[in-house]
Amino acid sequence: MTKAKKVYIALGSNKGNKLQNLQSAIDLIFAKIGTIQKISKVYETPALGFDGDDFLNACIKVETDFKPKKLMSQLQIIEKTLGRKKSTSKRYESREIDLDILFYEGEIIDEKDIVIPHPEMHKRKFVLRPLYDIAKDIEHPKLNKTVSDLFEECNDDSEIEPIKIWLKNPKRIYGFSDYNFIAIEGNIGAGKTSLVTKISNDFNAKLILERFADNPFLPKFYKEPERYAFTLEMSFLADRYQQISDDLSQLDLFKDFMVSDYDVHKSLIFSKVTLPEDEFRLYRKLFYQVYKDIARPDLYVYLYQNTERLQANIKKRGRKYEKEIQDDYLEKINSGYLSFLRNQTELNLKIIDISDRDFVKNREDYLWLLNEINDK
Repeated sequence: MTKAKKVYIALGSNKGNKLQNLQSAIDLIFAKIGTIQKISKVYETPALGFDGDDFLNACIKVETDFKPKKLMSQLQIIEKTLGRKKSTSKRYESREIDLDILFYEGEIIDEKDIVIPHPEMHKRKFVLRPLYDIAKDIEHPKLNKTVSDLFEECNDDSEIEPIKIWLKNPKRIYGFSDYNFIAIEGNIGAGKTSLVTKISNDFNAKLILERFADNPFLPKFYKEPERYAFTLEMSFLADRYQQISDDLSQLDLFKDFMVSDYDVHKSLIFSKVTLPEDEFRLYRKLFYQVYKDIARPDLYVYLYQNTERLQANIKKRGRKYEKEIQDDYLEKINSGYLSFLRNQTELNLKIIDISDRDFVKNREDYLWLLNEINDK
């Protein structure tokens, strides 16, 4: 999964219900483009370069997977959706919404149809003042000055006045902060690590990832499962206990909650599939001795994927030691999870079928999944 890009976008409106236009633009940017991390105050400013009603202006910080041209085309679609018509005149004029890319990471782009950073931003206080609210220390990659410096040096003498109404961040509709600890589980290849990474980044959560890739017995197990099953499960038992104990005991005052891509009870599920009955009984005794005092998650989410999709995802990520995984093994693991979950009466549990969804590539699917997780 590629890392999202940090983008700063200016919003302006001086036609119709101006404040609602700004809020609608933010809602659509969240739905179509990416997560909104910061929103400035709203400022009232005079129209510049033409006679028209005063503008309401704001700036937002967005994290998106879109490349610059795709981002610009999506912003133009949002403008059109909110009623802006393409002008046949080269003069400035009133508009329902105006969306401009100010910064895209630290990139410099100078092409016929796209210029980043915005070429006029350093001359306009109606851009710099709201941008200062959320990015005063960001450096302009061409001018080599911070937003704070550019604002102080700007010769624009327009009156810039904040209004007393704040725009709302759409991500606040999701109630992740109602929980202290969320575990996202699923079969091999279900996408749990991708999901918790996105949730952690978008909603300020402490991220707990299973350290399975460092286990030296895992490649051996997939080649010779009968020989290495018990050794593998015992090594996971010890490592998961150490990791979850450390992570759950170390509170992070700057994070709102914790999200993990595993729950310790997966040890029981996998060991029941991989071990002979006598070895599993011994393993289960050890498990309950080790984990008897470990805190349970406030919310346990199981991502169900059908076997075909699981194999496609496994193949896509290209781990050599996973090439040996067979369909029947995945089906046994899935059955093991469902059997385990059916008997859990104390878990706050949600099972979500994502077989027809791709929340990594499709933002609509990602938001659908967030809604399913937060549906009370």
